[in-house]
Amino acid sequence: MRNIRPSGSAVAGICPTASIGSPGSAAGFGLHADDLPDGLVVADATGRVTCFNAAAARITAVRPGDVLGRPLDSALPLEDLDGRRWWPLTDPYGGLTTRTGQPERNLLLPGGRQVLVSARYVRERPGGPVVRVVVQLRGTEARRRAERSHAELIATVAHELRSPLTSVKGFTATLLAKWERFTDDQKRLMLETVDADADRVTRLIAELLDISRIDSGRLEVRRQPVDMAAAVRRHVEAHVRAGQPEGRFVVRVSEEPLPALWADPDKIDQVLGNLLENAVRHGEGTVTIEVTPALMKARTEGTAVTVSDEGPGIPEESMARVFTRFWRGSKRGGTGLGLYIVKGIVEAHGGTVTVGRAARGGARFRFTLPVSAPAFLTQA
Repeated sequence: MRNIRPSGSAVAGICPTASIGSPGSAAGFGLHADDLPDGLVVADATGRVTCFNAAAARITAVRPGDVLGRPLDSALPLEDLDGRRWWPLTDPYGGLTTRTGQPERNLLLPGGRQVLVSARYVRERPGGPVVRVVVQLRGTEARRRAERSHAELIATVAHELRSPLTSVKGFTATLLAKWERFTDDQKRLMLETVDADADRVTRLIAELLDISRIDSGRLEVRRQPVDMAAAVRRHVEAHVRAGQPEGRFVVRVSEEPLPALWADPDKIDQVLGNLLENAVRHGEGTVTIEVTPALMKARTEGTAVTVSDEGPGIPEESMARVFTRFWRGSKRGGTGLGLYIVKGIVEAHGGTVTVGRAARGGARFRFTLPVSAPAFLTQA
């Protein structure tokens, strides 16, 4: 008996059984085919469609009732990217009896619409005839978004690399060709510019590597004792040496003793550097950095650092996107990757980072790190 299950979608799928598995069984949880997020198409031993769920209908823009009972190759007239018809090419009911299915690949529906298709060939016994072909369909939107994100990352980094590399090439070529014509002061200025631009290239490459590690979950944290207050003061001093007024920064360290913090000092320097650079470049007025003890969600000790400015702040509707790739709070330069890296590093330490509005209207970033300790110190 065919079961047509009402659903909240415009079209409900049609499948021969009411559910996948049964409640309390190991095979499933009483799920109906329409509960699946991906498209499901099932053909019987004769190659005719017996199940076409709601997701398959949405992906293919075909009504389930129009394909039920039809041959699989006409219900799903798929082609590969070279224009070859897919079902005659793969021949699921013929060929080697050791075949178990087809891996996921990008195929075309009529009209050129792309869809990700994988198939499973079900046999009652090894080497026996195919009694059922189960096809999974997925839209390509998520993959396209990932591809666009990767393309945008490459374009952004290439754009940011072009300027310093052009400067390095220009100054070195000029010095090599006309060394004797310049004074020592002029040579020093050019070499200092080359050195600064080389540092900029190094930072960009480091950011790219960090993003790769964050995305793949391979960001390593090498924990050592970290004096957070000293690290904050060191970064402030660096900004002052670079020309920022000393009075622009206020550092407040809690009078209450800070817990001993074990973290990756290089990664913490990246976090502090990005947050202070963000406040200096995009904010206005006084930049206030507060270092205080904190209590984590698990009721464990931690250290919190808050960086706030007195600029225009971040619009409420943009706060959810602050820690995503390529988000820029203004048009004052930058790759838009810094805060994404900050979030990745903090979370790799088991901490949290948030954004809000400061007391005087500017942006307020706060990250909290658990005290933690290297594994060798926690082992008995």
